[in-house]
Amino acid sequence: MRLTFNKHEKLKSQKAIEQLFAEGKSVSAYPLRMVYLKNDIHLKVGVSASKRNFKKAVDRIRVKRLLREGYRLNKSLLLDNNINHYTLMILYIGKEMPDFELINQKTKVLLTKFNDQISKV
Repeated sequence: MRLTFNKHEKLKSQKAIEQLFAEGKSVSAYPLRMVYLKNDIHLKVGVSASKRNFKKAVDRIRVKRLLREGYRLNKSLLLDNNINHYTLMILYIGKEMPDFELINQKTKVLLTKFNDQISKV
């Protein structure tokens, strides 16, 4: 399995994002929060960092880059459990600049919680 984050995996549709936040459920592992919604298409993932918490665009871009990398390295947790038809948005809700180790560790916890939560349904 290749650990990539291709164009077809990225959540870009404004309509899908609005629907995700209107109807989606969430799971948290501070400082990360993930909003998810079951859909008919393949797995789509987006990342976000708040402008309120990170005023400089450079900082927001760095946080989003770390989030994407954390997801890319740990997405095997989702694919191993055959989770294909979901829309996900990973949000960084902390106020301080994270390092990669924290993001990587919390992404594992977050995806494991997500697996547990959808396996109950």
